[in-house]
Amino acid sequence: MERFDLPLSVPFTHRVCFTHDAFSAGNPLLREILAEGGGRRALVYLEEAVAEAWPTLPQLITDYLSASSVQLHSLHIMPGAEVCKADDNLVRHVWDQIEREKIDRHSYVLCLGGGAFLDAVGFGAATAHRGVRLVRFPTTTLSQDDSGVGVKNGINAFGKKNWIGSFSVPYAVINDFTFLHSQDPEISRLGLIEAIKVALVKDAEFFSWIEANATALATLEKHALEECIQRSALWHARHITLGGDPFEMGSSRPLDFGHWAAHKLEQLSGFALSHAAAVAVGLWLDVCYSVKSGLLRESDACRIKKVLETMGMPMFDPHLLELDASGELALLAGLEEFREHLGGRLTVLLLRAPGDSTDVHHMDHGIISGCIKDMQKCNNLVTG
Repeated sequence: MERFDLPLSVPFTHRVCFTHDAFSAGNPLLREILAEGGGRRALVYLEEAVAEAWPTLPQLITDYLSASSVQLHSLHIMPGAEVCKADDNLVRHVWDQIEREKIDRHSYVLCLGGGAFLDAVGFGAATAHRGVRLVRFPTTTLSQDDSGVGVKNGINAFGKKNWIGSFSVPYAVINDFTFLHSQDPEISRLGLIEAIKVALVKDAEFFSWIEANATALATLEKHALEECIQRSALWHARHITLGGDPFEMGSSRPLDFGHWAAHKLEQLSGFALSHAAAVAVGLWLDVCYSVKSGLLRESDACRIKKVLETMGMPMFDPHLLELDASGELALLAGLEEFREHLGGRLTVLLLRAPGDSTDVHHMDHGIISGCIKDMQKCNNLVTG
């Protein structure tokens, strides 16, 4: 019997770009990126809400690509938001069009939309021909500062978030800040929760900057908003490219601080609760747990609380109180689902201080319950 363990390394380039008016005739960024790959064909997917907000955009895209080295074969305007991940209809549409238009692995799928739309279209592109080049154009704060810069695609199944999916490095991510100006202000502000998250787990100075600029961020002041998104996006990209585990083969997910509860809250709400709102609540729960377990000082938790309040982030949701058939908090099942989704043993990241985090492998159900009770009292005081 013989065995040979042969290491395999596949290099990727993660192109993350920031610009304004990407489809302006005078902006060479996309033309240069497409020319680098040498592909000749492109298929475009545009989220319906983005097309409604920018009615001239389809023509701008058509005109822009006509002046490039890439031929536009077709442009499809499709519904987005979380409903587009509820089944595989959008994914199958992508497969059908890639086959019909003869889009090969050296061609491109351009996708413009929010995180859910990018996830579904991206999964279609990643699985057609085992991977067609994808150029992402995130159009929301949440997708520009986090998910759109990532290497994950997927749709929901079995009532669970992103149960079907893939890891696939996009050919490029182009964050066009212009799209942010048409987003609903409340949704735009909520999307900054992922910037708060990555600052808390990665960069104390960035969190201090968010603290100092919380009022400007709450009002979506242009320069503060764009700087926050760029800093957050680059932290997410650096973790993916330099963190040593881009496809999450281990048991730790530092960028998922607050997400074990967030994913379960989305599920418990029938996905009526937005991902951003769920992450805000889940983040605050894990901050409270960090304090009660002796890791985080109360003074630091107060700093975090003030930022969340100033920026109008939700810090409680009634689904936290929902019970399962046995009378236990339904939320607690999210811990095992979180572990199962990644594999290995349960690994949850908690805070020791802004910018300083640590992994734990057990969470006390009694402490979680106590945190939720305190969160409810605080919420009642704020809203009552």
